[in-house]
Amino acid sequence: MPDDACAASPLDPSDAQSVPGGLVLVSTPIGNLGDVSARARDMLAGCDLLLCEDTRHSAVLLSALGVRARTGALHEHNEDARIPAVLALLRAGKRVALVSDAGTPLLSDPGFRLVRAAIEAGLPVTAVPGPNAALTALVLSGLPPVPFLFLGFPPPRAAARQAAFGRLRTQEHAGLAATLIWHEAPHRLGEMLADLAAAFGDRPAAVARELTKRFEEVRRGHLPDLAAWAGSEQVRGEVTVLVGPPEAEETDLAGLDAQLRTALAAGSVKDAVAMVAEATGLPRKLVYARALALAGAQDHTPTTRG
Repeated sequence: MPDDACAASPLDPSDAQSVPGGLVLVSTPIGNLGDVSARARDMLAGCDLLLCEDTRHSAVLLSALGVRARTGALHEHNEDARIPAVLALLRAGKRVALVSDAGTPLLSDPGFRLVRAAIEAGLPVTAVPGPNAALTALVLSGLPPVPFLFLGFPPPRAAARQAAFGRLRTQEHAGLAATLIWHEAPHRLGEMLADLAAAFGDRPAAVARELTKRFEEVRRGHLPDLAAWAGSEQVRGEVTVLVGPPEAEETDLAGLDAQLRTALAAGSVKDAVAMVAEATGLPRKLVYARALALAGAQDHTPTTRG
């Protein structure tokens, strides 16, 4: 019996309209319009206000669905300012729907602060599940699907990105063993994959792009090979990157970290990397990523005052 068998019997479709008001998070297609559900369409058509990440983008979807709705923008720059008015509508029994440009709202998209405010105010919040790029990429990747860790977009700057990947390697050493998932802009894909290869080595990985669209592609391989491919081609479209969990025999980082801590205590990050990379024979990029992660952790260590 499947683990989700407790989902029990199918619900009456009319249940979607039984809630008089509340905040509804509506998932929308990530590319293929055929993936929009009947319940999602009904919620969009029946809401008193539709909050959109980009009203112009959502207008295209509404037109294709034949839906007319009062829309308003909710994005990272105005979310806090809009919350009081939205809560007032919810208190008045109105139904407010929230959509992102594509997929499931809140995941790398605005809306979390609004949802938290509605919950704290004791107002009803529900969701219409549907398309999600990260999960679609995960089940197509050929990598272990459970557990997984979705990390949104990596830092756009190289130093911060390398430090973030180094911290993940530290967490793997502490017991984290999961398939890792990111979204990335296509023009940064080659640099990101190169940094992943430096941090994680010859790890199985996958790059999924244009999911559910005409030119859908899932490229599977090892990080160095994927980095070489992305560095030599002009990749286009919406991109999701996945890295498989560590194998049991992967290099233990405890010794590397110990050497780096000693070297960092005596000099700069640059000098520590040069010294440890020469002593261990490990790739300089890997040593550099670990050094940045350790240096960052030291910078954030709480201090006490006497």
